[in-house]
Amino acid sequence: MEQTQISGTRIKLPSGKDAGLVDILSFCYGLSETDVQVLMALMRGDARGTEELESELKLSKASINRSLNKLLEMALVMRIKEPGNKAGRPRYLYKSKDYAELKNKILDDIKDCAAKMADLVNQEFKP
Repeated sequence: MEQTQISGTRIKLPSGKDAGLVDILSFCYGLSETDVQVLMALMRGDARGTEELESELKLSKASINRSLNKLLEMALVMRIKEPGNKAGRPRYLYKSKDYAELKNKILDDIKDCAAKMADLVNQEFKP
């Protein structure tokens, strides 16, 4: 079964602060809580347009579009031109990457981020 809800699980950091998935994605990708909500919504079900996301998440069109643009830029979601829409402005649908592919991308990016931070500490703390 695919995990598509944020569980609320928190981890304790060395500083004593705690962090959850939204905090981690915010740090690594610059995502907001709204961005994560949109991503999780797109992981549930088929590709959807902005109108469906607005209705489901009770968010403004501007918020949805901002989040979609950021998620597209981070390569966490994809945009698909709606088939059969011939007249007027094209309508696009949005879909998250495949669940396993998305999970692996996020894990790889977090590992890369941690390795870069470790390299920086090694450079700055030379004997």
